[in-house]
Amino acid sequence: MATYLVGDIQGCLDELQQLLSLVEFSPETDTLWLAGDLVARGPHSLETLRFIKSLGKSAITVLGNHDLHLLATAAGFMRVNPKDKTQPIFDADDCDELLTWLRHQPLIAQHPEFVVSHAGIHPHWSIEQAIDAAREVETILKSDDYLWLIKNMYSNEPKLWSDNLEGIERYRFTINSLTRMRYCYLDGRLDMACKLPPSELDDHRFIESEKLVPWFELPLASSSENKRLIFGHWAALMGYQDKQVIGLDTGCVWGNAMTLLRWEDKKQFVTQCPIYA
Repeated sequence: MATYLVGDIQGCLDELQQLLSLVEFSPETDTLWLAGDLVARGPHSLETLRFIKSLGKSAITVLGNHDLHLLATAAGFMRVNPKDKTQPIFDADDCDELLTWLRHQPLIAQHPEFVVSHAGIHPHWSIEQAIDAAREVETILKSDDYLWLIKNMYSNEPKLWSDNLEGIERYRFTINSLTRMRYCYLDGRLDMACKLPPSELDDHRFIESEKLVPWFELPLASSSENKRLIFGHWAALMGYQDKQVIGLDTGCVWGNAMTLLRWEDKKQFVTQCPIYA
């Protein structure tokens, strides 16, 4: 019995199956945790959804920004981007079944020793606060009101969390923090624009109070809870980890690698990938 974790699949099903074959993954005894972004840019998004869904309770996945975008595109709020290679999903006979399954997946998932979300957990949130905020959004996604939510989720505001946030502003901050976040300002405000790797960030562009830092470099409210935070989303980090966080997106879809982590002994299994995007 083993617990495996993997970052963004983004339709790169062949590479995922290579890794699962390498470790002799068994759905009967093992569990696979996925850090979101099952679809987009890779060649087999449709087959990826079908495969993960077929694993049933043996697969635990959270929603990423590309997964939510897929739901918005299916609803007609966004146009199909040819670069995403998701048109086969919309053409499939089981499209509605797959999308219904997808929107019933969580934004955050908890294990006794770790927590998984696509982009991370906002520094000001405890794990309990993050889960509570996520559950509010998930409840709407599972309801008949989900179209209203995904239609109105596209905005970079608000940038800072407050317990007093209500309605779509509250839900939007949660979605942005859990699925899109990379950098924060020193006061915890989200920055949605910068996608540079930290090594290329020119700190001299900012006065000290406006300095950008990776979200996990700020004091984390969740750090006292003795659980590692597992995330994907940020391929430029190429598997960054420290005592508090583990980043699992190693840029498979960009021609780098897909990384599978076995939790029990922290051993990593890696397969190289062609350039898909």
